[in-house]
Amino acid sequence: MPHALPAAPPAPVPPRPAVPRGRARLLAAGLPLAAALLAMAVWASLFVGSGSVGAADVVHALLHSDALDRGQLVVHEVRVPRTAAGLLAGAALGLAGTVMQGVTRNPLADPGLLGVNAGASVSVVFAISVLGLAEPSHYIWFGFLGAALAAALVYGVGAMGREGATPLKLALSGAAVSSALTALTTSLLLGDNDTFEQYRFWQVGSLAGREAPVLWQALPFVAVGGACALLLGPGLNALALGDDVARGLGQRVGAARLGAAACVVVLCGSATVVAGPLGFVGLVVPHAVRLFTGPDHRWILPYSALLAPVLVLLADVVGRVVARPGEVQAGIVTAAIGAVPFVLLVRYRKAVEL
Repeated sequence: MPHALPAAPPAPVPPRPAVPRGRARLLAAGLPLAAALLAMAVWASLFVGSGSVGAADVVHALLHSDALDRGQLVVHEVRVPRTAAGLLAGAALGLAGTVMQGVTRNPLADPGLLGVNAGASVSVVFAISVLGLAEPSHYIWFGFLGAALAAALVYGVGAMGREGATPLKLALSGAAVSSALTALTTSLLLGDNDTFEQYRFWQVGSLAGREAPVLWQALPFVAVGGACALLLGPGLNALALGDDVARGLGQRVGAARLGAAACVVVLCGSATVVAGPLGFVGLVVPHAVRLFTGPDHRWILPYSALLAPVLVLLADVVGRVVARPGEVQAGIVTAAIGAVPFVLLVRYRKAVEL
């Protein structure tokens, strides 16, 4: 009788980067430290501002919801909402930037550089100017739609040609799409003064004036998108080895990219609606995290989720105190902070081969 064919071996699992046990313990111990830094940033956001609100007012306002004193009302109506906005937007952008860099294998990938923020922005402006939706809670869905369409357009343009979606082509297509969408946004704003007044502070990225209904509406999207992003770590490690190797290791590359794209769209859309197009957060924080975690996305993702809000909140605090009694929007401060690391990244790490 013919010999039976041997059973097919089980499909291999995605590789786990070799991390020494001692280093893994060190990275695990660093997560509480990152959480402590985030707690300090939250404290600074609540206690430091352009107004003369004492620490006693802040503590009393946090412990008593029926506070009627002016300083306590400032805490309830201004500082608590903008702190919550910084937490949501920072975590969303940190995770989105990490996922984008991992799935595209492009160290310059960022929601702002690849046109996702521009897509969300033009969609929100369209909702305000053309459809007359004045409340942020009404046009949050347009932020998601615009982010998704922009991401699909950038990837479609970048994937043209025999080489596919290379890091350089994605960066160039993202720049082109961002420029076109920014021009469209400007054309919508020039003909509508009311929309321009509503949009001009939001477009640079700001945590001021964020209302609780918008934050509560964005919270489930950030939570679901963030949880899904944290689960992508092993898959991103496999994709980092190249599509062919990832397929050989049992990864469904198309499904992994689709899931990553869905997470990025949800996270970027939520962050853009909550705080506007904050630049460089999703670019700078993952690279800073890699300096001590290495290339393992299982560690980069949680660290980015904790440290990106630190950058956003501290940028907001700095913007409040450097121009008293006015303030500088958080998006301007994050751009000033992120510009130098971006130039150094391109200059010394040779992120793309020009």
